[in-house]
Amino acid sequence: MTKIIGILGGMGPLATVKFFEKIVLNTKASKDQDHPKIIVVNNTKIPDRTDGILLKGSSPLDELIKSAQLLEKSGADFIVMPCNTAHYYYKEITNNINIPFYNMLSETLKYIKDKYGNEKIGLLATTGTVKSKVYETEAEKLRIDLELPNEHQQQKIMDYIYDIKKNDFSSKLGEFLSVIEDMKKSGIKAFIFGCTELSVVIGIHDLNKFAPCIDPMDILADISIVESGCIKLND
Repeated sequence: MTKIIGILGGMGPLATVKFFEKIVLNTKASKDQDHPKIIVVNNTKIPDRTDGILLKGSSPLDELIKSAQLLEKSGADFIVMPCNTAHYYYKEITNNINIPFYNMLSETLKYIKDKYGNEKIGLLATTGTVKSKVYETEAEKLRIDLELPNEHQQQKIMDYIYDIKKNDFSSKLGEFLSVIEDMKKSGIKAFIFGCTELSVVIGIHDLNKFAPCIDPMDILADISIVESGCIKLND
């Protein structure tokens, strides 16, 4: 029996499109009917997650809960959310729905533990994700050596993320890559692209040639396919 995937999206809309695309491209299919059923709530009115966490703007929680509940009412069997920062509100969202909600951050760190063991891993994410320590907390449980950018590096990452939201993928690319090069000097084996905007540019600029890129959206897409009852490509 197949299950319906519910995508809690809109953070940002391009990342949501790319996540949907990943599910389609990574499903083993010879016809339309081999693909999973998917319901998408592309709620672009969810307030900025970093501003909410840092108390600089409205909390996104109400809109996140409304979107999750809409997916449930619309027939989704489980929910996935292609936004790293919004996972700060994971427990509160889960408490307001009655269907499974797969945690992209937890699943990403399980993957890292299996693939990289005790190697040092860098985190490239929004300031909200970094300040909230959502990745750090889970990484500590699994004894993953997670390294964060310094304040100056973090500002460069954040500037690039907000440019991507404006569909500007290149203006601050050089500064972003300089962060990767500087962080690599400490012995980092691979980088978590812990913001779905950053996930979008991995393919656009072939960023794996600079360092191994761990894309949480790839991991979540694979989980979504399997949990829906469909078959992953190459399985």
